[in-house]
Amino acid sequence: MKKLIIAILFLTATLPIIAQKPLEKGLLSISMQSAKASINFLASDELEGREAGTRGGRVAAEYIVSMLRMINISPLGDSYYQPFDAYRIERQKKGKWQVNPDSVALIKTGVHKCLHLKNILGKIEGKRTDEYVIVGAHYDHIGMDPTLVGDCIYNGADDNASGVSAVLQMVKAFLASGEKPERTIIFAFWDGEELGELGSIYFVQSCPFIQSIKGYLNYDMIGRNTNEAKPQLVDYFYTESHPAFGEWLKNDIKKYDLKLEPIYHAWDKPVGGSDNGSFAKAGIPIIWYHTNAHPDYHQPSDHADKLNWEKLIEITKASYLNLWKLANEKSY
Repeated sequence: MKKLIIAILFLTATLPIIAQKPLEKGLLSISMQSAKASINFLASDELEGREAGTRGGRVAAEYIVSMLRMINISPLGDSYYQPFDAYRIERQKKGKWQVNPDSVALIKTGVHKCLHLKNILGKIEGKRTDEYVIVGAHYDHIGMDPTLVGDCIYNGADDNASGVSAVLQMVKAFLASGEKPERTIIFAFWDGEELGELGSIYFVQSCPFIQSIKGYLNYDMIGRNTNEAKPQLVDYFYTESHPAFGEWLKNDIKKYDLKLEPIYHAWDKPVGGSDNGSFAKAGIPIIWYHTNAHPDYHQPSDHADKLNWEKLIEITKASYLNLWKLANEKSY
């Protein structure tokens, strides 16, 4: 009996070591505490709704960069920031904000407006420096309206502080794994999505290695329930020509006992809805997690205390497993 007890104690003591392979080390680093820290700050009233080009948006950007510096991840270029300008005709005329050079040139011929914006880009360099995968989320929201009666700040906890928290956890998870990925991973935080996916459009049209990007994973609103009777539902969009993306999630839910009930949307060219569209239009296969609309979408009531934290963490874990495969599988 004594020998049996000793054997059991030995196995119990060594189980964490046995279980913690590089992939699992990263998975174990994903925590609700980290998600709450990021989201509660980004969705606080002090950031005034993080509207692109405003003080609140700039504070959000500084926060994200400070997090990247703290965990010692390299910028994609010389700086974490990728600055760009967006232009629009003056407000009395109908028009959209534009970053396309031809559209901008036309707008500049008349009375126009300009916004100074900036994406944030970090990287973990892979063994192969000629191939890339990207995980991204937009960090801007729609700001505030002082003429509203009562709450006048559009805090954007779900849209899209929730997605930003997931990208930050991806950085931490890959560093925690201790293993260099096969492909270089770019961690992207887009500006100006609420104005028409401006940040991701600018990145795609100016990227010199666009043909070397093998996949893009997008987050936009991953923390709420559309159907309160089914709190584990999540919409999972992916490029139809890559059925492996669907199989990955099905297998990982079973293997890691993830508490998710995905609705699988295989889409020929997933060009709508969010920043995934910018990459899909360039022919890059995408994965997009989204928990769909809810009554607080684009309302001042999109607060952090309404989030389904358990679901947000399960989605973050599932997408980390996706990203691991995007970065390391030979083909898909």
